[in-house]
Amino acid sequence: MAVPIEEHVDLKQLPQEERLARMRHSAAHVLAEAMVELMPEAELGIGPPIENGFYYDFRLPRPLTEEDLKWLQKRMRKSLGRRLPFQMEQITREEAQERWKDQPFKLDLLSDLEDGSITQCTHGKFTDLCRGGHVNHTGELGAFKLTSIAGAYWRGSEKNPQLQRVYGILFETEEELQDYERRLEEARRRDHRRIGRDLKLFDLYDEVGPGHVVWLPAGATIRRELMRWIEDLELERGYLHVSTPNVSKRELYVKSGHWDHFRDAMYPVMEREGEEYVLRPMNCPSHIMVYMSDLHSYRELPLRIAELGNMHRWEKSGQVSGMSRVRIMTLNDAHIFCADTAQVESEVEGVLRLMEEVYGTLGLKDYAYRLSLGDPENKEKYVDNPPMWEAGEALLRRVLQKVGLDFYEAKDEAAFYGPKIDVQFQTAAGKDETLVTIQVDFHFPEQFGLEYVGEDGARHRPIIVHRGVISTLERMVALLIEEYEGNFPLWLAPTQAIVIPIADRHIPYGEEVAAKLRTARLRVEVDNRSDRMNAKIRDAQMRKIPYVLVVGDREAEAGQAAVRVRGGEDLGPMALDDLLEKLRTERDTKALSP
Repeated sequence: MAVPIEEHVDLKQLPQEERLARMRHSAAHVLAEAMVELMPEAELGIGPPIENGFYYDFRLPRPLTEEDLKWLQKRMRKSLGRRLPFQMEQITREEAQERWKDQPFKLDLLSDLEDGSITQCTHGKFTDLCRGGHVNHTGELGAFKLTSIAGAYWRGSEKNPQLQRVYGILFETEEELQDYERRLEEARRRDHRRIGRDLKLFDLYDEVGPGHVVWLPAGATIRRELMRWIEDLELERGYLHVSTPNVSKRELYVKSGHWDHFRDAMYPVMEREGEEYVLRPMNCPSHIMVYMSDLHSYRELPLRIAELGNMHRWEKSGQVSGMSRVRIMTLNDAHIFCADTAQVESEVEGVLRLMEEVYGTLGLKDYAYRLSLGDPENKEKYVDNPPMWEAGEALLRRVLQKVGLDFYEAKDEAAFYGPKIDVQFQTAAGKDETLVTIQVDFHFPEQFGLEYVGEDGARHRPIIVHRGVISTLERMVALLIEEYEGNFPLWLAPTQAIVIPIADRHIPYGEEVAAKLRTARLRVEVDNRSDRMNAKIRDAQMRKIPYVLVVGDREAEAGQAAVRVRGGEDLGPMALDDLLEKLRTERDTKALSP
């Protein structure tokens, strides 16, 4: 017999996070109620609260349409006015099996529940299997809107049936909902996938595969400039660049521990001539092999080994997104082999200062440092070595404080072999993403038996600092596209200037102007199409080219070009020598704007 188990909840006394979670969970139930009314044959999946809203999964007799969404939303709003109470009850397994006998996904969920812990929630005539966490009645749902329909596999497995997922957003007030929608619109406007397509920076093809980025010439130019820049910065700081294979024997990753902790995110094993090979999911083991190619003296340490190395990770299809989350990526990676903790502290400090320099040059501001800690209780996820964890976490905390950087700490976010500093950015959509990490590693040196000869002539164990600075080139370019809205500063712009001859007779002079600028390694095009001048200027603006140089009779006679800056400012006629010096200075100083 059903037993009521939840009393009235004073929502005002709850933290906002819990209050919103209850509202969103309750809204999912109201959505399911509306769906059953629309399609009585609906098979119910799950309906949890999520960040900014809720969803519910259904198996339905037909595909949903936008008109269905409108109907469902209208039907849900009726429930608000009816103020139907949410009533939680505990039921027996027999009662549950009888109630859900026609709902296969609910029966599947029941198999995970222990006797005595089976509960359901009823509002009006609708009942759902539920663990609880609701508002008191439907009048307390807040402001919501159904937003989209997507496909989703039951329990997230491609082996299971595919369901239709209805998403909604929900906030406490209409003003908050509208503010969120404005932010969503801003995110859509800055979305790197749309801008990248419009500017022909990259593409993704079904024939190549999800998450496998094809860099088009314009995007490859940005990629190359970032690579050259970071490699030069590393060379100035004593890094040694290497090149290591994309494929290695499986045994290498068994030895490192990645096979046990990371295999689900790796591409399938390739078997050839009785040996097993895998595409590398990270560069650490390869750089350890570089270190092991020779016996090192303490005089050589710290030894900084760097590579823009490809990594391959089998992200699930639903997680792949443009260039911000891909399956093949090029990481600005480095591993610093240190003699002792004093060197580790110095090197981590140097990496943090390099990061600050790089992000300042790029004009990035919306980021935070997170000290990601392990969990001593979770011996399956993390290496079981409490002294190692305590030393590493204390060391990173000290360096962050010494450099004077604001940071916050997060438990259970470390790498399996050690703590790390994560640089957290917000995407245009407001999603928190890890851009790059710094990790202190006492574990791999033990695993691989790494050594160096100390000042005393004895063999000692080094410590490794793992670090990136500009992240993967894919994720960094995605971030910069959204940050600049496609208006790349001159040094990164694929085409830095375009010459527009007013008439065909001005094309030869236009080519002379371009040739002179190219002597300074500036990337210049000549638009010699037969289109009208104004149409060419509009096209250059659409391509977000920093400088438009118009040439006609007057400019050819005076050895000048009429200069227009991206955004519409007209600088008027400028002598070619002055123009060349202006563009070269702006490029070489990596100015963010003219």
